[in-house]
Amino acid sequence: MKYAVALLFTFLSSGCATILNDDTQKINISSSNAKEFKGTIDGFPFTGPGIIAVKRTKADKIIMVETPACTKQMVLASEVDTKFFINILSGGTFGSSTDYGTEKMWKYQESVIIPCGT
Repeated sequence: MKYAVALLFTFLSSGCATILNDDTQKINISSSNAKEFKGTIDGFPFTGPGIIAVKRTKADKIIMVETPACTKQMVLASEVDTKFFINILSGGTFGSSTDYGTEKMWKYQESVIIPCGT
């Protein structure tokens, strides 16, 4: 019986997004002209096109692009991952608060295209 109670408590106190999502999310970033470009996100440099990993947080991310002829700044909006709602539907109040506390309940769009001229 002790094990069943411990297992139930563990299930209720762990969030679905916390279990299913990593701390980071991979995003495919490319340019509209299919050329290489350089930029930063969260202060970390990257070269596109490519896949970059961003830390999941509630805050939007600002993509700063250094390459001439490209849009200099874009916002990567944060939104709630649908996995978070599984906790609410299953009655997991503790799991939902765990997802919120770890910030793994947030996600960003999976693909970003930076507008660039020719």
